Amino acid sequence: MLHLFDPVALITAVGYAGVLGMLFAETGLFFGFFFPGDSLLFAAGILAASGALSLPVLIAGVPLAAALGNAVGYWFGAWLGPRLFTKEDSFFFNKKYIARSHEFYETYGPRAVVLARFVPVVRTFVPVVAGVAQMNYARFTAYNIVGSVLWGAGVLLLGYYLGHAFPIVERYLLPVSLIIVIVSFVPIARQYLARR
Repeated sequence: MLHLFDPVALITAVGYAGVLGMLFAETGLFFGFFFPGDSLLFAAGILAASGALSLPVLIAGVPLAAALGNAVGYWFGAWLGPRLFTKEDSFFFNKKYIARSHEFYETYGPRAVVLARFVPVVRTFVPVVAGVAQMNYARFTAYNIVGSVLWGAGVLLLGYYLGHAFPIVERYLLPVSLIIVIVSFVPIARQYLARR
């Protein structure tokens, strides 16, 4: 059985297309939020350092898959937005929330689109909310590309250079991947504690 926390087994089983497909899904489809994007990228970088994967293929494909995923999420949100405006206010939904979201994205949208890349789960939903909030699409696209390159290529290269510097790290990839997953949730935990 394929284990989501064993990135080597996952990458070996699904290959380039599977890795890119999972990164696309994690950044653009609702059901993709559970994919381990950070540890997957890190492991792919380490495997590229050992020669098991091609770094140029990954460097070209990963940011593209991530950017396309976010674009799909944005357009889904843009399609969903007008339908929400026709709904009556309820306990779970209030039109004021969308108005506030629009104001937020006009002010902080670029920063949110870039920084959300580095936070699991959040990176799946930020482009959808940006679409619902009708963030300017040209601005969204520009920062979507910046975030995709910084996150996609950045985490990949971190794994690659660490794999070159410490070849033994490949043997400990599963615990290292678990640490990455835990560390990537730190911003969410800090935000939660700050609000409490």
